[in-house]
Amino acid sequence: MIIVVCIVVADQITKAVVRGALELHESIPVIRDVLALTRVHNTGAAFGMFNSMEFPGKTAVLTAVATVALAGVAWYAASVPASDRLARFGVATILAGAIGNLIDRATAGYVLDFVDASWNGWHFWAFNVADAAITIGVILMIFDLVGLGRRASNPV
Repeated sequence: MIIVVCIVVADQITKAVVRGALELHESIPVIRDVLALTRVHNTGAAFGMFNSMEFPGKTAVLTAVATVALAGVAWYAASVPASDRLARFGVATILAGAIGNLIDRATAGYVLDFVDASWNGWHFWAFNVADAAITIGVILMIFDLVGLGRRASNPV
């Protein structure tokens, strides 16, 4: 729970700072042609899917879907054994990221993204602390699935 709370607080603090410092689509270069802080509003789903699509109740529908997904992750988190530390940490970061983005969607109608990365003309979607936590959590879950981080039960 401490991990979840820390990530959610960090996510919400960074978003509050960006809301106070940048106007929509305003950008501050951090590392030229690599990293900038750019305020964008994601009214869609992950990676901006459905961002340009408009339909009645879009915010309510996406909030409901996010809430159901969050409930599913929480249910799964409760089933992960305490001995599976890597999996538990991964699920905790996914849960925290989902909560952070759900707070935005439910209160503002969009998710605030601001980390704007690019490389050699390739531009990645803008993201935030919650998105980074979800990504790290998924990577940790994959590591757990392939057996990384587990102790051998029968050492040779």
